[in-house]
Amino acid sequence: LGGPDPLDYVSMYRNLGSPALNVPEHWHYVSFGLSDLYGDNRVHEFTGTDGPSGFGFELTFRLKRETGESAPPTWPAELMQGLARYVFQSENTFCSGDHVSWHSPLDNSESRIQHMLLTEDPQMQPVQTPFGVVTFLQIVGVCTEELHAAQQWNGQGILELLRTVPVAGGPWLITDMRRGETIFEIDPHLQERVDKGIETDGSNLSGVSAKCAWDDLSRPPEDDEDSRSICIGTQPRRLSGKDTEQIRETLRRGLEINSKPVLPPINAQRQNGLNHDRAPSRKDSLESESSAAIIPHELIRTRQLESVHLKFNQESGALIPLCLRGRLLHGRHFTYKSITGDTAITFVSTGVEGAFATEEHPYAAHGPWLQILLTEEFVERMLEDLEDLNSPEEFKLPKEYSWPEKKLKVSILPDAVFDNPLH
Repeated sequence: LGGPDPLDYVSMYRNLGSPALNVPEHWHYVSFGLSDLYGDNRVHEFTGTDGPSGFGFELTFRLKRETGESAPPTWPAELMQGLARYVFQSENTFCSGDHVSWHSPLDNSESRIQHMLLTEDPQMQPVQTPFGVVTFLQIVGVCTEELHAAQQWNGQGILELLRTVPVAGGPWLITDMRRGETIFEIDPHLQERVDKGIETDGSNLSGVSAKCAWDDLSRPPEDDEDSRSICIGTQPRRLSGKDTEQIRETLRRGLEINSKPVLPPINAQRQNGLNHDRAPSRKDSLESESSAAIIPHELIRTRQLESVHLKFNQESGALIPLCLRGRLLHGRHFTYKSITGDTAITFVSTGVEGAFATEEHPYAAHGPWLQILLTEEFVERMLEDLEDLNSPEEFKLPKEYSWPEKKLKVSILPDAVFDNPLH
């Protein structure tokens, strides 16, 4: 299936599988154009043979072949084209273990397979081309419950569980759009493995792009240059180059699961759910090598706030317990980056180094980037008070939570509040 741009091309193959490995026959889709096809700077900048070719990867997808099906369905190619366009437009890349929150059946049917995980293709190994190295990332369709487990724990862990369940993917992680049960319904013992993994490892989701905002309730702004209110309907000062790079690294790279936490680059165009920790780090810190050299830390003005009001839509708010239990209780950090502006909210624990929020001044801001330091004792209390966030079917908006002695307020608001800048 092809189009006018290199990113529009997807090849489709009939794969006989491997009876010896219990791998069924399926359709195999492979994109081409995310990597450099020409080496002449026509589409991608040519950076040499040793580095990545183009974006450094191509997408693949394996779909179970239905009995009597003589030609591959074309919807997977259209799905891959949509992801490829996102990569070209945002210049954000995917990595193994990433997840994509899609919130709709991948084939526009009534299927429960409504989200995606990404992993290395089991057959297609990285290749060295004249224009650089290309890896192959396979899209794996998953149910909502499996996506949530990946968020609360990590994508690689859920992928390994999917490999153990033949109807949910098996060793080659083949997507079956007719699968009607989650892996936890098929084998309830798998939920115990996830729960143990969360307790032991925490979550490796270091941040998401989201619908969020925050207000400084300490006092009204004195002037435009010293604006102390960041909210929907205002025009906040833009993040500094250092701040932007740090937040970008947080969403793009994140932390190693069992390391002491480091707040490393956020990308304003990163979509909700596409973010996951990946690069190893020796300690948890808000400084990254790439951002530290941009602007000396001492020159960044920090504003210490007395009282703050955090605002999230329901989808973003539902991730707060994950942020608290899976990240902060494991000595890590979690960042919400607004998809409607420059606003960013980073929660940090006392074990995170390099944060400009401290136990003495737990609310601090650099322009529209707010950091909130929460002690373990307060996190435990918040988890109790926010327990109803885990039951979205019983949730009525708007919803407000308040901790007066901490001078902290959290509101869960309808999407329309964030979609309408004049609200």
